[in-house]
Order: sequence, then structure tokens, then C-alpha cells
Amino acid sequence: MEFLRPATLAEALALKAARPDAVPIAGGTDVMVELNFDHRRPAALLDLTTVAELAEWSTSDGTVRLGAGVPYSRVITDLGESVPALAMASRTVGSPQIRNRGTVGGNLGAASPAGDTHPVLLALDARIEVASVRGTRLLRAEEFYVGVKRHALAPDELITAVHLPERAGPQQFAKVGTRNAMVIAVCSFAISLRRGEVGAAIGSAAPTPRRARAAEDFLAAELPWTSTEPLPDSLKRRFGDLVGEAASPIDDVRGSAAYRKHALGVLARRTLTWAWDEHRTGERACA
Repeated sequence: MEFLRPATLAEALALKAARPDAVPIAGGTDVMVELNFDHRRPAALLDLTTVAELAEWSTSDGTVRLGAGVPYSRVITDLGESVPALAMASRTVGSPQIRNRGTVGGNLGAASPAGDTHPVLLALDARIEVASVRGTRLLRAEEFYVGVKRHALAPDELITAVHLPERAGPQQFAKVGTRNAMVIAVCSFAISLRRGEVGAAIGSAAPTPRRARAAEDFLAAELPWTSTEPLPDSLKRRFGDLVGEAASPIDDVRGSAAYRKHALGVLARRTLTWAWDEHRTGERACA
């Protein structure tokens, strides 16, 4: 196995063009597990840890550009105010050691249905920036996931950044696991309320992370956007039901399909309550 270590993004893209079979590695929290258990044996690894351009984030015109190599720990400390749901999801990832190494870019590269940040990216309608020696393009998050652990990258492309709206209104993330920490999600959910629009997305309950479109449309039409009153239980229950209906889960060792649907309904109702409380009072609710 070859080990390729570029110093710049331009060099990384050139190496990826010359060796499209090279597997990118940043934090290594997914790739190294596969290597250690001999589930994967690539011809080459493309180490991106020394590419400084990938480890930066910035804001411009109401958009956060998060470099693919920024670790979860920095998302938590640096972007908790700008993109709170992404910080919430990042806090649920693994252990402190994993949060210090793992990245949103790596989460995208693995494209696991259970990836913790995916529902947030979908709910916020994020754009995924990918690059090659041929140029750069932006993909909507929902275009990025094309199958179980499969993404829309061309063989010569690398994920370079994620573009998210800055301070985009009330947003929440929650997940259910078999224990309270260091666990793969049984299911997860993210919600965003912004300027009369709703984003709602599920994780670990379908072949790919996905938006709950019917639930979004229902809630956008039914929310009393100018009210300062709590939401009626009937509205929250209907929203939860529609979120559950958006899932197509499986039975596995972490949970049954029926449980995942039920749990998603509960998460949807809870996160909607927290997000709406922030919307109507102007005070951030705690997840």
C-alpha cells in the first residue's frame, strides 16, 4: 500500500487525478477501522492532514465555508453560534479523541447512513464543495448521497468544504443510541426553521440520509409563524408521524425498523418544540 502525503491542495488534487484509486484520509476515524478489521485494502492512501487549505473556515455574505479538514472539536468551539445544529451533532460524535481527529469532510466521504452530521447538512440545505484538477463544483447535500455508503464524487475529486447558512434561525439535532456516548445512531433527526421555511432530515433510518419532504411542507404551511404561543400537541404529533413515514429503516442489532420509526417521531416532536420555543421567545433552547 502506497502512502501519499501532499503538502498543498493543488498537489493533493494532482495526486488524486493521477491515482483515482487512492483513498483520502484525514482524521482516519472511519478508514483506519476498515483497515484494522481488513474490510478494505486500498492500493494507496492519500493523507490530507498536512493540507492547510482544508483545515480553515470562514464566513462571507451570510454563508459559513467549513473546510473539509476542520475537526469536530473546532466545529463545537468555533461554530456553536453560527451553525448550532452542526455543533450539536459534532458533540455526539465518538469520544474526545475522535472529535479531535474526525471531520465533517470525512463523515461525507464515508457517506454512511448513520453519519451524525448528515441530517444537519440536509436540513440546512448545505452545499458540498468538491474539487479536482478540472475545477470546482458545488453539490446540494441531497444530491451528494446516492446509495448505501456511496456518494456523487467522481473518481478524481476530493471534498474540499461545506457551505452552510450562517445564523440561519432556530435549529436542533438529536439522536437515539444504544447508550449515551460513543455510539452509532439508531436513528437521528435535524430540524431548521428559517424565514417561513422548514428543513427536516433523518439519519440511520434509510439507505441514505434523507429529507422528510412531506413533513417539511406540512410544517411550513401549518406553523403560526407570527405567534408567540406554544404549538398544539396535534400539530407536533402530525409532524412526528410524517417524519416517521419518511423513513425506510431495517431491523438490525441496534434496533428494529418499527422502533426507528417510533423514535424518529419522538425526536421530531421534541426538536420541533425546542426550535419553536427559540423562534417564539428569541432564546435558544437546550437540546
